[in-house]
Amino acid sequence: MASPAGILVVAAQRELRRALFDAFDRDGHFVVHSARDATHAGILLEGRAPLALIVMVFEGDGREAMAGIEVLRGMPACVGAPILAVLDDGAVLKPNVLPAGVADWLYASQIEHELLSRWQRVHRMAVRLDGAESGSASGDSDYRFAFEEIDAEWLIVDPARGLLFDYSPTVARNSGLGDHELRGRPVKELLAFTDTTVEQVIAEGSRQWHSGRRRSSRGADSGEVSARAVRHAGRDAVALMFRSDRAGARAEVALALLARMFASGGGDEGIAEAARLLYEEVGLDYVAVWSARPDEGGAPIQLVQHWRGDEQLWPGPHLQSSLRLVLSGQAMLHQADAARLAPMDPLLAQLGLAGFAGWPLQDERRTVLGALLIGTRQPLPSLAIVQPVLRVAASRFAHALELRHTREQGRAEGLLDALTGLPNRLLFNDRLDTVMREANRTGECFALLFVDLDRFKTINDTLGHAVGDQVLLTTTQRLRSTVRASDTVARYAGDEFVVILRHIVKNEDVLRIAEKIVQVMGAPLRIDDGTELQVTASIGVSFFPDDAPDADTLLKHADEAMYAAKSLGRNNYQIFEGSAEQSQQQNLALKSGLRHAEHKGELRVFYQPQVDAVTEDIVGMEALVRWEHPELGFIGPGFFIPLAEETGLIVSIGEWVLRAACRHAQEWERRFGLGLRLGVNLSAVQLMQPNLLEIVVAALDESGLDANLLEMEITESISIKAAPNLVENLQGLHRLGVRIAIDDFGTGAASLDYLRKLPADRIKIDQSFVKNIGVDPDDEAIVRATIEMAHRLKRGVVAEGVETEQHMEFLRANHCDELQGYLFCRPLPQPVFEKLLLERQRLLAGVGETAA
Repeated sequence: MASPAGILVVAAQRELRRALFDAFDRDGHFVVHSARDATHAGILLEGRAPLALIVMVFEGDGREAMAGIEVLRGMPACVGAPILAVLDDGAVLKPNVLPAGVADWLYASQIEHELLSRWQRVHRMAVRLDGAESGSASGDSDYRFAFEEIDAEWLIVDPARGLLFDYSPTVARNSGLGDHELRGRPVKELLAFTDTTVEQVIAEGSRQWHSGRRRSSRGADSGEVSARAVRHAGRDAVALMFRSDRAGARAEVALALLARMFASGGGDEGIAEAARLLYEEVGLDYVAVWSARPDEGGAPIQLVQHWRGDEQLWPGPHLQSSLRLVLSGQAMLHQADAARLAPMDPLLAQLGLAGFAGWPLQDERRTVLGALLIGTRQPLPSLAIVQPVLRVAASRFAHALELRHTREQGRAEGLLDALTGLPNRLLFNDRLDTVMREANRTGECFALLFVDLDRFKTINDTLGHAVGDQVLLTTTQRLRSTVRASDTVARYAGDEFVVILRHIVKNEDVLRIAEKIVQVMGAPLRIDDGTELQVTASIGVSFFPDDAPDADTLLKHADEAMYAAKSLGRNNYQIFEGSAEQSQQQNLALKSGLRHAEHKGELRVFYQPQVDAVTEDIVGMEALVRWEHPELGFIGPGFFIPLAEETGLIVSIGEWVLRAACRHAQEWERRFGLGLRLGVNLSAVQLMQPNLLEIVVAALDESGLDANLLEMEITESISIKAAPNLVENLQGLHRLGVRIAIDDFGTGAASLDYLRKLPADRIKIDQSFVKNIGVDPDDEAIVRATIEMAHRLKRGVVAEGVETEQHMEFLRANHCDELQGYLFCRPLPQPVFEKLLLERQRLLAGVGETAA
């Protein structure tokens, strides 16, 4: 038996030597010699038989590798051995200037997936040449040599019948068509010409190029076609070569694409246009450009996205592991095996990508400014073309992001207060408008706080402006430490500050924060000379949409409330109170509208997922009612539920929400079988209804939902003594199998009494405590104690208002069972929540198939 062929690997870098050695060694058919340089190779090859292949790594400008090849050519074992070049990813040498004798080449990043196929190509070329020299002329597989010679699209046709009986792998890769769509099909179904016919091109066989189009999974790709005569199984055939105009298939087209990308202009419009060109010209199915915001430390922002498919519910950036990896500075390139990343990255599983690449967008200091992600359902086109295109495109996007960042910095210089670094009045007004637009769209509430330092002018006049500046800086620090990352603190003018508090569920949450600011501001302040100052603040509070529908009026009302606080002795906060007549008119109008909202179909049920704290999988959902007012848009429950309770409408609205939510939950249980728990809020008025049990039973019977999937949430603020039928109703619900949860836990005065007397299965930690994780050690201690106490009493725990990774990590570390909040998902309308469940099902199905 002949001994295995020998292969020589020459690489200065140990990591590359090892990667090449391992790739050949896994195949098991080679004796691999691994050398640092040509001198080392000479020692290893002394007395050895002729080699089958030499693999030479080219670094930098390639001079050392070229000199090494000259040395190797003088060694007996290397005479006649074909050379395969591997270009280090940092090499500046261009493939088109590789020395004579190099049969093929690839990049170092392609070793794992491309090395053996390139070697087989080189080997077949060598065998073909040997056969030609020895006079072999069987001709039976002549055309197959063309498949290996060039990474082109070849279609082998029976000229008599015009049917396709073979094709190169590149045809399937570039077209996205399967074998059943190619083999045996009439070639005129695959190719069409603008200036001639398929029959004429086949008959001509003159290798003249004709403009045409080749069918693809995307419709058609334009390009040009030529024909040549070949032999197959002893008979005549015609080989049609198709050269696509797509940049991923031809180097000259790729070069023209890059020129157009760099000419696409500046700013966000230029980035969008360059991304569109890349997406269309390379024939990609997915393109996304992200900005990393390196100086701000916030979540990355997606600037552009193209997807050749149905509308998606996209996973957030914190869930996309590939994006996080690229933003850490690591490039990714998977020509055909991106599916193996799907279990770790929901985006890749969701889109079903086969080819995927991610490139960090870096400036000259190697700072990561963003990420370029591309993907295809079929394998990526030729890496010899796509990889350089990606490198240059990434450079273009990085340059644009650097300019964008520079412009933002320059713009920020005019938008940030020079002393405190806070947003100034101009930027604050812009942010207030943005928050207001979002609130109008989602039905959320927010609060505006106007904070004014008491008697600041006296400090400036008596102690000087330097001390005044210290006071303002300390005020900035204290305000920032009191609010959450999602809130906005701005310096409005002089000693006036404004704060936007977002995602408000209950007005009481805002009042607690205002009280906390008053307390924090009242702490003694020590200036540079050791003197202690007592600086207090007066705060005015206004609510959107309760107090005003527009920014100017909302700000004016907060300012009026602030002056009311000053008139009441300073060092306190006041809520805006409109005139009695105005408030009465507004309430009457809203109550009138609310009476007809249910019958007019203006009520909506939104759902917010509750996730397992460890797995982050959805285990439940809370039903939240929204009122879509025909003129005011979405109105949050924090505003209209009190009106509903005041008018008694809460009974009919609550029953409508219960029936609708049970119906939706049962439909999702039928379709997905997830056993999701449905949480529905019960108000104090509903809890006192003598027929509450009958209403719940009717909703369950009507929908078919199992009672143990329904959880009724009651707020801790309801007094056991003041609510007749409360305990009896809850015990009755529990006997039905319905679960009970205590909502807003920790905000009332009867927490232990509730846990002791009521049949509660779970407690929900109020978001006012959760949102202060990382801000207030006292609230952190309350959260820890609540979880521990609940677990000792065999109660489950859900944390509401989870908005940051810090919140999640703290709650996980303290063994909270479930989490709910904007970090995972905002409340979604019923159709969108259903789409979320569909995506989850598809993701898990993909993971199951991968595991199988």
